[in-house]
Amino acid sequence: MTQKNEIHFRKAETSDINPIWEIIQQSIERRRKDGSQQWQNGYPNLQTVESDVEKGFGHVLTVDGEVAVFVALIFNDEPAYSSIEGAWLTTGEFVVVHRVAVSEKFAGQGLAKKLFDYIEDFTKSQNVLSVKVDTNYDNLAMLKILESKGYTYCGEVYLAGGIRKAFEKVLM
Repeated sequence: MTQKNEIHFRKAETSDINPIWEIIQQSIERRRKDGSQQWQNGYPNLQTVESDVEKGFGHVLTVDGEVAVFVALIFNDEPAYSSIEGAWLTTGEFVVVHRVAVSEKFAGQGLAKKLFDYIEDFTKSQNVLSVKVDTNYDNLAMLKILESKGYTYCGEVYLAGGIRKAFEKVLM
């Protein structure tokens, strides 16, 4: 008998691009329906997804082999983070969390929260002890997740899409 709801976290592969793009389109639409301004200007797009996968930034959470959540994890590289209105908790190496998107099929099952556990384990496995993330001031779901996972609000950063709330968690 096969076990149900087997969850795996892994690097995204080329064959994952289409399902990831579907999930991102669902997330864009969900943001729009929620009245959020985030992701409403043509970003992220298919090229973003292809680039994330090609560069090895793209990661997925699968449930019983099906892609359920996408995230881009980038080490030490977010130019916008060098000038924060506020202050980061640390100045060393870090992982940036970008483009978190959950499939409609798996929405509301706590997978985004679980994702952050996997991100933190993955980050520690790379001997890095800081996770940095930014989100739109009106992305209430993500703000709640960050609060519940113990992320500290550090200030505001300016990305192409405008002002974002920036958070950091120092891992032990």
